[in-house]
Amino acid sequence: MKQLFWISVGLLCSFCVSCTQQSQQQPEQQQSEPVLVIFDTDMGPDYDDVGSLAMLHAFADNGEAKILATVSSNRYIYSVPCIEIVNRYFGRPDLPLGAPRNIGVDMVDPRYTRIYWPEILPLLYPHKTKRAEDAPDAVAVYRQILSSQPDASVHIITVGFLTNMAALLQSPPDEYSDLDGKALVQKKVKLLISMAGKFPQGYEFNVCTDAAASIITFEQWPTPVLLSGFEIGEAILTGKRLIASEVTNSPVKDAFAMGMTMDPHGRCSWDQTAVLVGVRGCGDYFGTVKGRIIVAPNGENTWEDDPNGTHERLTWKMPKEEITRIIEDLMMHEPK
Repeated sequence: MKQLFWISVGLLCSFCVSCTQQSQQQPEQQQSEPVLVIFDTDMGPDYDDVGSLAMLHAFADNGEAKILATVSSNRYIYSVPCIEIVNRYFGRPDLPLGAPRNIGVDMVDPRYTRIYWPEILPLLYPHKTKRAEDAPDAVAVYRQILSSQPDASVHIITVGFLTNMAALLQSPPDEYSDLDGKALVQKKVKLLISMAGKFPQGYEFNVCTDAAASIITFEQWPTPVLLSGFEIGEAILTGKRLIASEVTNSPVKDAFAMGMTMDPHGRCSWDQTAVLVGVRGCGDYFGTVKGRIIVAPNGENTWEDDPNGTHERLTWKMPKEEITRIIEDLMMHEPK
């Protein structure tokens, strides 16, 4: 079935090209314990989400991260099935899943689905969750997992809409915790890392799509926030080495191969940058500027510098060519 599909879209030839992989030279980022991560993604509008989830699994295989849950930030029908497919590919089929319940975005503009790869991937790979609405409520997943973790230990990495973050902050006490959402976040979360915003100002998809949730999140979040802006990932194009590799039966490669029929020079790595710093920290990769992101009701964001601010945004440090190689090396990680 897969072979017939690739022949039909004229992509089979690109899969036969081999590449010589360069050795990965990364900054020293040794950690005594893996970073505890909840991953929140708008899987479906774009396929950089697939690359970022692949990176997270690479970090988990390397002992650098422990994935606590993988949650959708939208109700797009194929979001959770695609998340589960990637998790299964990397040998973690039982990772907790979740999706918003009766809030946020339920439809995705077809212009952002990159030739409908999210509809095709579930036809090619096994999964149990048939649609996003079959997944548990995202807020309940967050509350259950956070309540069981050590204090100030969890990194939440968001590479999509802030729908779940706002809902979590506004959640009441429940069977998992006597704390309300904001108090629970303050107690259990160490850092929120988000691919969000365009700096110094502009309109960015993740922020604009659910602007109300973005406003609540950035005004009320009680722990430090690290932002990877649109301008960072836009300059880091990945995917060409991945789809030229000899690996077969990979949903990561397949998603990029389908999407890159529209992006022949590679895809912007917005979400991958958030995962990189969310696990390894900024280190030698990026600098940061402290301040505050401000979101208007129409979704436009601005930035105020403030040396005492609890928000930080990434700035350039390492040459983008080196970061590109490091990110794609991680995206090309194969299951153990």
